[in-house]
Amino acid sequence: MLPDSESGIIMKELVFDWIKRPDGTSEFMEYMAALPIKDRAKLYSAINRVEEHGLEEAKRMKWAKKLSGNISELRSIQGSDIQRALYFHEVGSRYLITHGFTKKTDKVPAREIEHAKRLRDEYLRGDVK
Repeated sequence: MLPDSESGIIMKELVFDWIKRPDGTSEFMEYMAALPIKDRAKLYSAINRVEEHGLEEAKRMKWAKKLSGNISELRSIQGSDIQRALYFHEVGSRYLITHGFTKKTDKVPAREIEHAKRLRDEYLRGDVK
């Protein structure tokens, strides 16, 4: 747990991980591997900033945004593209990234949110890790 420098309140450090298929592969890691190096670095940096500064600061800085139910997004901007990682809260300070995609506009397509919900539900059923 880390002290918040402004309020003195002890905060739990956030941890982001990603869903893994039974064979150990991950849709999110496949997305990351396909990104250009600058885009990949920028999204990893966004994830690290959220882990370090917390979700309230991330929302204020527009690094994270609640989308639907328990599905939220992390985002980074590289040029005219916005790299996004959709995630959900698992337990405590642990969050799981379902998948990632790149889009030029601000709005997240409903099909991406539905895909994140399907992956979350598979995780909760124990079909993926």
